[in-house]
Amino acid sequence: MISDAMLTQEYFDTMNSLDGDLAGKRSARAYMDQSSAIVHHRVVGASFIPRLYNDEVWERFRFISETIHTILCKVIERYRNDESYRMVFDYDPRLVELILLPRGYDAILPFARADIFLNEDTLESAFCELNGDGSAGLNEDREIVHSIEGSETFTRFAAHHQLESCELFKSWVSEFIAIYETFKNKVAHPRFAICDYLDVGVVDEFRIFSEYFKQAGYECVIADVRDLSFDGTVLRDGNGQQIDAIWRRCVTNDVLEHWNESQELISAVRAQAVALIGAFSGHIVHDKQIFEALKHPLTKAFLSDEENAFIEEQIPATYFLTDEDCDLATVRTNKDDWIIKPTDNYGAADVYAGKACSEEEWNALIDRFANGAAGAPFLVQRYVTPYRTKTIPPATDLEWLVEQGLATSVEEVEREGVLYNNISGLYLYNGTFTGVFSRLGPLPEISKEHHGMTAATIRVRDRA
Repeated sequence: MISDAMLTQEYFDTMNSLDGDLAGKRSARAYMDQSSAIVHHRVVGASFIPRLYNDEVWERFRFISETIHTILCKVIERYRNDESYRMVFDYDPRLVELILLPRGYDAILPFARADIFLNEDTLESAFCELNGDGSAGLNEDREIVHSIEGSETFTRFAAHHQLESCELFKSWVSEFIAIYETFKNKVAHPRFAICDYLDVGVVDEFRIFSEYFKQAGYECVIADVRDLSFDGTVLRDGNGQQIDAIWRRCVTNDVLEHWNESQELISAVRAQAVALIGAFSGHIVHDKQIFEALKHPLTKAFLSDEENAFIEEQIPATYFLTDEDCDLATVRTNKDDWIIKPTDNYGAADVYAGKACSEEEWNALIDRFANGAAGAPFLVQRYVTPYRTKTIPPATDLEWLVEQGLATSVEEVEREGVLYNNISGLYLYNGTFTGVFSRLGPLPEISKEHHGMTAATIRVRDRA
């Protein structure tokens, strides 16, 4: 089977046979500039080179994501049903209240994304983090695929391979509707809402999903959690219209931040007047202390031998950044082996890899976050070296790469590419692996804040 690296090289060779396909690159850039791939009012950075995954890698993605989903569902249900097990987690009492609210439908974890590091040559892998309903990126992938699929490079490459992009919209709408059909208080003609705090939500993505729901025959509005009202029987949006089911895109730490303003939604969920898809119990997945909890003896006791072996293999060593839970002296003196993360945040906020820090900076970070010094718990996790792939970054980053000594010249990058670190976000719709959010970056922390970008995800369905 042709390796991913060989497929990528073939893509570069195809591009260079077209003298760099400048027309294709310009067209892709123009498309993106006018696209709906907008996060916090900015068009996302994108690569002209797609991430190309062969069948072997794709099936590895499927195995990893669907296995962890099964395990996470067991953990969620044990937490909800076994009070003695809850001591494994350190949660705000308000979070406990949210997690224990009734669900009323069958799906335990309707929507999730597992972010992993995969060595595409050896298939060795490790988790970076797990995400629930607040996971974005679906529209980024869709738009970036559209931006490159009309290029001559893509067309010529596709003439020699069977290519398949991710379908992440209609499939989720269908799954959402199927989940709602199991809701104990479902109504005949439901009205749906996508809910978040809209000043931080990916609203452009919400609008596209709303249209797909409408195409499927269901009215679907976008609503700010703070605008909802509940009269004891019916939950209504800001325009006074009834809502029967919600796709929850608001993450729970935002719910806590807006606790008083979110009580109408919480009351409606408690009364089972609305189907909240997914339930707040998905926070157990989102909070990064899940990695330590998965290795706890009480968790191991109800997982199978195969599941425990999977956890040991796939979960990097993770500890609370405290004297009680880890050897802080070892963390200080071996900075390149570790990465510091908050237990509960998103968007790569306050994530620091030791590899990216001087000794002085690293020690200052430990002083800043260890033992609750920042007012919130932090974790330290064994750093996993990402797999690197040849790519072409956005034009806005090319001169920066040269200035940083990460590339020799802009011309060389545009022709030969540059090696970037990879992280793969594996989407799961009610436990079924559905697609990949492919992100890359030049620095140890892969995020938009560290010159990260997104690439189109393309499965190459060739058979050896």
